This record gives sequence, C-alpha cells and structure tokens, in this order.
Amino acid sequence: MEPDKCYHCGDDCGKEAVHFDERNFCCHGCKTVYEIFSSNDLSYYYDLQASAGATPNEVNGKYDFLDNVEIVKKLVEFDADGIQVVNLSIPHIHCSSCIWVLENLNRLLPAVRTSQVDFPKKTVRITYLIQDFSLKELVSMLSRIGYEPYISLDDYEKKAKKVNRALIYKLGVAGFAFGNVMLLSFPEYFEVEEFWLDQYKYVFRWLMFAFSLPVVFYAAQDYFTSAYKGLRSRLLNIDVPIALGILVLFLRSTVDIAFDLGSGFFDSLTGLVFFLLLGKFFQQKTYAFLSFERDYKSYFPIAVTKLSGKGQEENIEVYKVRQGDRLLIRSQEIIPVDCILLKGDAQIDYSFVTGESQAVEKTSGDKLFAGGKQLSGVLEVEALKSVSQSYLTQLWSNSVFEKNKATEFQTLTDSIGKRFTLAVLTIAVTASAYWLYVDPSKVMNVFTAVLIIACPCAIALAAPFTLGNMLRIFGKHRFYLKDTNVLERLAKVGTAIFDKTGTLTTSKSDAIFYEGIALTPEEMSLLKNTLRASNHPLSRSLYDLLKVNEIMTLDEFEELTGKGLIGRSGDQSIKVGSSAHVGANEEDKTAGTQVFVGANDGYKGKFVFKNNYRAGIFSLFSRLKKRMAVAILSGDNEGEKEYLTAVLPENTPMFFNQKPEDKLEFVKALQQKQKVLMVGDGLNDAGALAQSDVGIAVSENINVFSPACDGILNADQLARLDDFIRMSRQSMGIIKMSFVLSLCYNVIGLYFAVTGQLQPVIAAILMPLSSISIVAFTTVATNILGKKFHNRETP
Repeated sequence: MEPDKCYHCGDDCGKEAVHFDERNFCCHGCKTVYEIFSSNDLSYYYDLQASAGATPNEVNGKYDFLDNVEIVKKLVEFDADGIQVVNLSIPHIHCSSCIWVLENLNRLLPAVRTSQVDFPKKTVRITYLIQDFSLKELVSMLSRIGYEPYISLDDYEKKAKKVNRALIYKLGVAGFAFGNVMLLSFPEYFEVEEFWLDQYKYVFRWLMFAFSLPVVFYAAQDYFTSAYKGLRSRLLNIDVPIALGILVLFLRSTVDIAFDLGSGFFDSLTGLVFFLLLGKFFQQKTYAFLSFERDYKSYFPIAVTKLSGKGQEENIEVYKVRQGDRLLIRSQEIIPVDCILLKGDAQIDYSFVTGESQAVEKTSGDKLFAGGKQLSGVLEVEALKSVSQSYLTQLWSNSVFEKNKATEFQTLTDSIGKRFTLAVLTIAVTASAYWLYVDPSKVMNVFTAVLIIACPCAIALAAPFTLGNMLRIFGKHRFYLKDTNVLERLAKVGTAIFDKTGTLTTSKSDAIFYEGIALTPEEMSLLKNTLRASNHPLSRSLYDLLKVNEIMTLDEFEELTGKGLIGRSGDQSIKVGSSAHVGANEEDKTAGTQVFVGANDGYKGKFVFKNNYRAGIFSLFSRLKKRMAVAILSGDNEGEKEYLTAVLPENTPMFFNQKPEDKLEFVKALQQKQKVLMVGDGLNDAGALAQSDVGIAVSENINVFSPACDGILNADQLARLDDFIRMSRQSMGIIKMSFVLSLCYNVIGLYFAVTGQLQPVIAAILMPLSSISIVAFTTVATNILGKKFHNRETP
C-alpha cells in the first residue's frame, strides 16, 4: 500500500489524512470501518484484496425514513416474533471479498442471524433480530462499511425488473468507434497517394487514437477489471488473454503513430472489442430468455384448498390464489401467501424462511407469512395477496437446504478455463519469440491473434446453455428442478428408490372397504374432521369417502409421522393409523393396505385399501432395471408383496414397514456405493429425499412442496421418469460434444494465428462467432431432444 493511499478504499488521503494503528485513511469513515473489522476479527478482509472497500458515504440522517413502520413493512419480506428478513440490492458487490464480508455480517452485528449473497443479482438476503436493532441500523452499517444498499421507495418493487443497459451503451460506443476507425483507415488500406491524404494522414491517425480511447477505457473496462482481480487473486481467468491482447494492441498502435512507424492496429483494436461485446450481448440475451422462460413456467405444481361461501372445498392451483380468498391449510402444508388467520390454532414452523426451527403459536386475527409450515391441525385463513412464485422459488433455493455438491462438469469447465488460459499465454509467448527471430514484422499480429482466437469462452458457455435450456424443457413437461446441479446429478444416478403409497399408487380410484364395529355418526364426523387436517394420501382418500359429515372445529389434533393421527372434540377422541397406534391386534399382512381406527381409547375397525397403481408404473420399473438398480421402500405392510413380486422385474428388492428414519438410513448406506435417486410423496419421505443425491417429490393434487426435495414431478409424468433420466444423460453428451467442437475451433484458429496468417481483426470476428455457434448448437441439440420427448407416447 502506498503511503498516501487509504488502507481501506485505496483513494488518495490528501493533506487531511487520518492516521490510526500505523495506517493512513482518507476519512474517519474508512477508519471506522477498519476499526470494526479489526475488533471483530475480520481483518482477513484486507488479505483477500487490498483496498477492497468503497469510500463510505455520509449516512447521517439519510435513512431516517426507515423509522417509519409502514415503510419498513413494505421493504421487508418477513416480520414476526422479533425476526425480520429483508432482501437488499447492493450495487457495490464486485468480488470474493465483498461476498465474504457480507456473508459474515453476523460477526459485525450480533443481531444478524444469517446473510446470503446472490452475486449475479448483486443482492443480499439478511435475517436479523429486531430487539434493540432495526432495518435503519442495518442499512446504516452497510453504508459505513462501503456497501450502501439501493433503496428507492418509488420503484423498490420494480427494481428487479430494471434492465442493466451498461452493456448496450458499451456496445454502442465500440460500434461507433469501430465504424469511424475503419472509415479513417481506408486510405491506408488501399495505399492511396493523394496529396491531401498524405498531408492529413497524421491527423487521421490521431483521430483513430482518439476514437480508441473510449473503447479501451470504457467499453473494454470489464475485461481489464476481471483480469486484474483474477491476477490479484493468483487466478488465470479467461479474461486475462483478452485484456492482454487489447492492451498490447493499444500500446503498440500508440507507439506506431507517435514515432511515425505506421498507422497502428486501431481498426483491429476497436473491432476486437466491438465483436467481443456483440458476442457477450448475444449470450446475455439468449440466456436471459431461457432463464425468464424457466422462471415463468416453473411454478410449483402444488394445490391449495380454497373454501367457497357454502363451505365447499375445491383444490386449485396455487398460482390462482387471489387476495380475499379463504384457504384451508392442513398439517404439514406450506403457507403459500401472506394471510390472516381466521380459525384454528396455528403452530407455524418458519425455519424455511428464517432458519429458526422453533414453532410460533398464532391465534385468530394474527398475520401469517408465506413460507411457514403448519405443524399440527387445520387452519382457515384469508389471503392478503396473490402468490408470489418468485418468493416460493427463493424459499425453495434457501441455502439451508442446498446439498452443496460440486459437479463434474462445473469442475471440468473451471479446470479447462484455467489450464487453457495458461496454455494460450505459453503458445503466444513461444510463437512471438519464434517470429521475433524469423520475421519481426509479424510478431504483433501473431501475439494478439493467438490471444484473441484461443479464448475459451465457448467452453465456458457449453454447460450453462445446455443445462439451462434442458431445465426449461423439463418444466414444459411438468418436471420442475431446483437448478442445473440437480440435472447433472440426475444423469449420474445408479439406483432409483421408490416409496409406494402416494407415489406408485394413486388415491383417485382406490377401492376402500371397512371391516369392524360400525362407527356412530359422532365418531364418523370426528373421523372426517381429523382426516381433514392431514395431507397423507390415505387420509385424503378416506376424507373424500366421508364427505357426508358436517365440518367441525377440533379441540385437539396431532399427527405422528409414520404412525397416524389423533383428534379430539369435547369428550370424544379418535385415532387413525397403524395397528400399534390405535391398539389393535396383529394386523392381517395379506389384506393389503390397512388404516386402523380407534374411538375413545377402544379399537373399532379398519379400512382396507385395494391400491390402484399408476398407469405405466410397472413398465417403468422394467425399463429402469436395464440401466440401474431399483428398489421399493414402503411404510405400508407386506399385504401386496406377492402381487408386486409378480408384476415387477425379477429380484426387485422390496422393504416394508419402513419408518421415515429407516428410509433415511437405507439411502445413506446405499450412497457409500453409488448415487441414489429417491422418489416419494414429500411427506413421510422428507428425510430420505433430503439425504439422497436427487430427491423427487411426486405431486398429484395436494400441497407436497418441501424445500428438502430437488425436484417436483407431476404424478401423470411419473411413468416417463426414465425418459427424463435419459435426457439428462444425453444433455451431458451435448456438453462434451460442445467441448470437442470448441477445442476444434481453437486448434484450427491457433494454427493460422501462430503461422502469421490471421489478422487480429479477423480473429476478433471469429472468436465471438465460435461462441455464438456453440450456443446455437447446444440450444438446437437440446430442443431436438425436447421435441423427441414430446412426440414420444407415454409408455
């Protein structure tokens, strides 16, 4: 650090430098930030990147409007029980040290519980306690350490939709300069020897120099910034050779015209930057389109129960919820929208939103926030707004539930990028040394052409464009994955494990028989209302069977995962579930799926289900068996084992009477040998879904959304699961083909560049064309896969 530079932000200290701890600071703000970091053991921030901070702006009084409670309510996403969650836009996020500081806010501010940075969007999502703390203090602190949030009350809600036009402006500047430089270069190209051209050629050359200045110092600044930060972090990123090529062209051209050695390479320089930015613009627009279409169509296929004025219940798609709708929230359901509690005793688990697992009790009239999960009983609520799908997507992608598994192709792409950059620099230096000895006039062309043509941009684009388009195609066929990492893991699975009830079977057409002592009308009514609060597939089937009874409010409800339900009203009680749960005698293991009923601590009888399996499910097992191991893990008894043995492929492992913890341990043990896919209904299988390499929840017409799963598959598409797996593997093949194609481009281009047959301006045109062709290839190839899948009949 230079003596006259600020230790925190790198600005000139001037005459009024602030001296502290043997360091210089340009102002008291930077000194304060340094003190905060030092006292909180965060001085490692300066080891990551010297002068990494931004100059703190004066914030005194600037955020006084955040004292207004109504304004704060509009800005925060969650506000209950002493906890607030806010998503702030931080324009100054630019490197790894920024991320590190912002994700360690809890060490600066004890009130902050968690902070998660979204680097591409330059936002940070912060969960904090409001006791002796406030949003105003949070924002003020962020501003003091150099990360002032962007908060505009007029368009805060719309800011996410704003388009960043910086690339367009830079492209316009580069294009304007390139056109004018080419025009001024024509006399040099054709060696015109007119008197007036010869007299003014020096003016033309300096005009070309002037046009190149905004190109180098404005339009190309992102490449220099990226390369500089990469080198400071001792990383050779893909922008290093590009920045080096631009710099060499500019310096050499400036020397040429300054010493009258020639007209320089300003045409190649401006053309290089223009075509680089043009390729980047094309990539950005294409991927933005893919991302938009994927986001728009990847709403969760969950249903929510809407109550009509007559008390009738109707399952509607979640995105159709409107303000004022009365909704029924059952046990273990996610609250899809901010609402007011009308009836029922709420015990809400907000861990999906805040990370706090302790249940929060709410009573009638209290506000409930989207993302909470009702733990016990049934609630009636009134929606305060329509469902925000983007919020549910954010909830699903909460870092609490990320598997954080590095993927082969991510690692491969990064590895290729680093090694390729090193190889390119080596080739450029070696080729230049050769031509310096053979023909010094070609050194500049060879050096710059090699740096430009061999950029591994196309390699870096192959995976995101292929997988991004594949996610969009999967979404069109009602298979919704969290992100591209899931798709890559899906391509590697070696074992598929299926739950039975609610996954292989459908509750829409089960035949149900009752055996035992007849239930009284009071017991039937209590049974129905107990079942009403549960989301288990068998509970939903029985509930639909008992529609004749009136709705009543339970005094007590409890759902014991893997065991059954307990409901009480007045002096009446009912138990529903396994034989052990209700105190029945040993169950008949040959009778099929059974649900036992006990009333007032006495056994009454059982409902026997003749399961109806989903269409095409057995042929799915046969097809999967050819590619991988398959197994069934069921919490049900062995009543249908003989039937399943006859219809499933030979030697298919089947395990019954499995508790949720048994399923989880089974998956964990199997993962020691291979990648595991778990397919369940998202309820009793939540632990196994979270543990597996890929967990898929099958959705029929109930709310099965669980942040623990990696994907949600519409039930009528389950029989095509093998096609989805095959498509994921084929997409990996497309990525590898793209790698090969990109390497071919580079090998051919390098041959012409090294031999001095390629002008830098031609290289600048070919480089983005190679990237565009890779994007086109991956998009077309994945679209062909999607079309074949669409045209293939459901098995």
